[in-house]
This record gives sequence, C-alpha cells and structure tokens, in this order.
Amino acid sequence: MTAIYPFTAVVGQKRMKRALVLNAVNPRIGGVLIRGERGTAKSTAARALAALLPTVETFSDCRFGCDPNRSSTWCTECREKSKNGDQRKIEMLPTPFVNLPVSATEDRVVGTLDIEKAIQMGERHFEPGVLADANRGLLYIDEVNLLDDHVVDLLLDSAAMGMNIVEREGISFSHPSRFILVGTMNPEEGDLRPQLMDRFALSVDIRGIREIRERVLIMERHLAYEEDPASFREQWLPKEQELSQQITQARKLLPEVQYSSKNMIDIANLSASLQVDGHRSDLVILKTARAHAAFEGRKAINGRDIGLAAELAYPHRLKRGPFQQSEITAEELTEKIEQLKGASAEADGEPGDQNEEAGGEAAGENGSKKKR
Repeated sequence: MTAIYPFTAVVGQKRMKRALVLNAVNPRIGGVLIRGERGTAKSTAARALAALLPTVETFSDCRFGCDPNRSSTWCTECREKSKNGDQRKIEMLPTPFVNLPVSATEDRVVGTLDIEKAIQMGERHFEPGVLADANRGLLYIDEVNLLDDHVVDLLLDSAAMGMNIVEREGISFSHPSRFILVGTMNPEEGDLRPQLMDRFALSVDIRGIREIRERVLIMERHLAYEEDPASFREQWLPKEQELSQQITQARKLLPEVQYSSKNMIDIANLSASLQVDGHRSDLVILKTARAHAAFEGRKAINGRDIGLAAELAYPHRLKRGPFQQSEITAEELTEKIEQLKGASAEADGEPGDQNEEAGGEAAGENGSKKKR
C-alpha cells in the first residue's frame, strides 16, 4: 500500500488545514465544505488528516465500530449482545477513511434491511452502508455539488444526529454514525443549494498559491513523494506524530474548555450585525472556538478563538451583493468583536475590561462560566 502524503507537508492553505484539524478535535462541529479550483490539495489534505488521527477502540465483532465506553450509542446488535451477557473482545483499529462516490444511492449510503428474510424466516438482517463504514472516522465526498440532493440531506442529517436509523415495513435498525464530514467542490461546476450549504458547519474558499517560492516548494515535495513515498513520509513522521498527539490532547481537554456569557453575547452580536440568517452559525462558532482553545491547550475561549471560528463559519452564510467582498479575515472579525465588546460595556454603564490583553486573551474569565 502506497504511503499517504503527510498532512504537515501540504504547503500553504492554512485556513483549510485549520478547519480540518478543528473538526478532528471536535467532530460534533459538523464538517467542512472546501470550495476551490482544481489541483489545490483538497482531497490530499482530507485523506492525510485521516491518516494522522489516533486509533479507535471498538468491539472486534461489531460491524459498526461501536465505542465500548459509550453504551448509549451502541448499535442494535451490540445492545442485544449486551443483554444476552455475551463476552466480547476489544481491539484497536485505524481511523476509517471512506470516499463516497458521486453515483452513491440512498441504500448504498444508509444501508438496507432484508424484508424478505424477515418475513420468511423471522430474522432481522441489516446490510451496512457508507454511514456504518464511516462511523468514528472521516467521510470524504468529492464533488459534493454533483451528488443527489436527497443523498446529501441524508448524510447531513446523520452527521447532525450522530445516529443512522433505518426503518422498513415496521422493522427498524439503528447504529452510531459519528464522523468528520468533508465535502469538496469546484464552484465552476455548479453550486449547492443554499439550504444544503448552510448545513455544513464550516466553509473554506481556497485557490492556487500565487507566491513563486511556495509553488516551487509544492513541486519539490511532490516529486520527492512520487520518487519514494515511504521515505518521504518517514521524513515527515516526527511532525505528523506531533500534530496527532496535539489533536489527541485537545480531544481530552475539550470538555473542560469554558466560555462566558459575554462570549455568547459577542457571538450573537456579531451574527446579528452581519445579518446572518438563522442561529446555526452561532452554535458552530462557539463549538469551533472551544475546539481551537483546546487545540492550543487553553481551558477558556477568547476573542481570537471567536474570530478564527467566525472566519470559517461565515463565508457560505453571509449575504453578498455583486460588489461586496467575498471574504472577511480573522483580523477584521476580531476587531469587530472588540468593538462590540466596548459598545456592550458602554450600554451596561460599565468600563471596558482593562485587564484584557490584545485579542481578548482574558475573555473567558469574565461573566459566569459555563460548560457544555
């Protein structure tokens, strides 16, 4: 098997890599949509991310990768075996990477129940689909804009619920369906409907790198990889292991990351001032900000976390006219957050937080602390 191109060897595209890593820290963020021209390392980065993620613990006889430590999420088969008192072995497996073809049908995605066998023999037989294969892993959809809208809806619903439930003729089967959803598309080949695009938590617009030195670096690295993939990956292994360990530690720290009432007010003010439809973006920004704080080893979010999260949550949700800019930077968003903080403090008749460092480093210390 050919060694996978290292994630840390991808040149540039910092925003795309940040969105992927934060979804790895907290898969409940809701996935990322990567929009960009051909040949910008979209699929390379997604596949590389799955390769550096930690192994997962599961039952050796489970077809759905159930987590032995989370009985509330077990599939129907695991629940039945538990009731029967079966002794089961546990094993560690690599994080799954599943590539969904554009031609995928509903049955291929959610799985199928054999009704004939159930009626004739009284046995419930479920044939797993893509959602079962991708559980606790990464589900990659190339050219998601060319996929049938109904299938995209099913994928997004399962990603949001964390569970796949199939019901046919009064017979039902359920299994966990928690995965990092990564969709890529080339806008030149058509766009997603706004309703579907909004369901992706984060979005990144990328383009080819214009800086000459970085373009040369891309060629050098790819030539070295093609010549000897195993040796090239070995060269980057220390950085891959370092990032993998950082993601693992961030996952452990995430439940302890706190946020204040002021943080939530800042997020709500920001969304309202930008006239963003709905409330999904507010929740996404809070989840993403907590993941970023955990990734940096902190237990409280700050203004910079919110700014970086908003930079990823807004691109596909902002209303734009023909002459409006297509992007808004983290610096601009952070500056707007600081302005909103000052305006909110004045409205309350209170002085601004004089002890906060630039970028809102102490933002998580003010107001009542909350946990998810």
